[in-house]
Amino acid sequence: MEVLLKFLGGTLNSITIKCMVLLVAALILRVLFLPSFPGFDGIEWSNLVYIRSHPPFTSSDFGIRQDKFLVVPQLVWGLNNQKIAFARACLTARMLNRTLLMPSLSASLFYKEIDLLQPISFDKVFQFEKFNTLCSGFVRLGHYSDVLNRTQVLEMLKGSGRRWTVERDLSQLKEYSRGSFDDYEDYAKVFECLDLIDEIGKEADRVVSRIRAVEREVIGKSDSVELENSITSDSSSSQPLPYVAVHMRIEIDWMIHCKKLEQRLNTTQICSSKKEIMERVRNIVGLKTPVVVYLAVADKLLNNSSILEGWEEGFFPSEKKKLGVDGIYNKYPYLIQSAIDYEVCLRADIFVGNSFSTFSSLIVLERTQKMVRMNATSMCGTDVRWPSFAYNMPGESNGPMRWITNMSESSLQAISYGTTHISNC
Repeated sequence: MEVLLKFLGGTLNSITIKCMVLLVAALILRVLFLPSFPGFDGIEWSNLVYIRSHPPFTSSDFGIRQDKFLVVPQLVWGLNNQKIAFARACLTARMLNRTLLMPSLSASLFYKEIDLLQPISFDKVFQFEKFNTLCSGFVRLGHYSDVLNRTQVLEMLKGSGRRWTVERDLSQLKEYSRGSFDDYEDYAKVFECLDLIDEIGKEADRVVSRIRAVEREVIGKSDSVELENSITSDSSSSQPLPYVAVHMRIEIDWMIHCKKLEQRLNTTQICSSKKEIMERVRNIVGLKTPVVVYLAVADKLLNNSSILEGWEEGFFPSEKKKLGVDGIYNKYPYLIQSAIDYEVCLRADIFVGNSFSTFSSLIVLERTQKMVRMNATSMCGTDVRWPSFAYNMPGESNGPMRWITNMSESSLQAISYGTTHISNC
């Protein structure tokens, strides 16, 4: 630099020109000797570089950094608790502007004994590429191989199980976020991007086909002339017959949990006996019989096998074994079995569940979204498509209460812990 000044000093006496020369020399030296920094990119103008401080974007995931990552611990509990935990992880990554590394799910239900938890990769249950396509620009999943030699991985500490609150959630996000803080609790968007892998979807197809086949057999044997005239070989093959799916929460673990919950919340509208569930289903306004009722229940946790007994004439209860599809379920671990049942209930013409069950709550959320996408003018009529009900809440004519998810909710408080505020009808 000193040599350069001596050289120029003999010919340039203007202070202004000397300052300009010094500036140009400094820029050249910076380009030649200073390294580039991760997270910065540049625009080259001849031999000058202008540094910008925004993160690198891609055309497919505009705004989501692919050079920084978030990793979360193995997700536990049941299928839908894991889906909620996954959604929280996605929104945490969105807030931090990071790619979420594909988490491990838990195939087994031994959540109290960590050593017995059977891990299963996310892409063995849900479609990885389809998730990124559907959620493009919103959140993004990455493989651990994407990290390579990068060190910018933020690991969120494992929380305190199900003791989740909005305050604790927001506090944790604020702790790790930088810059301005925004509310991104759009869980429904994440759930919309979750699609089961083809293998599980086809197994659900087989179960639904068997349910409809049983209903054709039931109606075919009916002595009702009206029903016989309304069903032809053409219509039975081209139009699926309706069925009711009931998420029957009467398992041992659930009854223990719901009794404690009722005591804590000072209510009697959480637990339901088998008799009460059957009575509520029977009194669904507008329900036509004969009808097949699919009972979604965790068979291994049942105290007895009497769920098929006591139903009134016109109702034909069926579960895995009676349908002859138990072999389909037995091939898979608990998580996959739950995923198949979830899909079967989701496709039902009428769904009846418990508003304090995460499984039931997420099904109703998806069914509500379906009605919204169909631009349904009313979600409360007797002829509405995809109706859902909660049997733990009394409704019209002592039937179950109509259940519609409040899409304006800002968090999963109701879905995570249950609620009695379920209908706008």
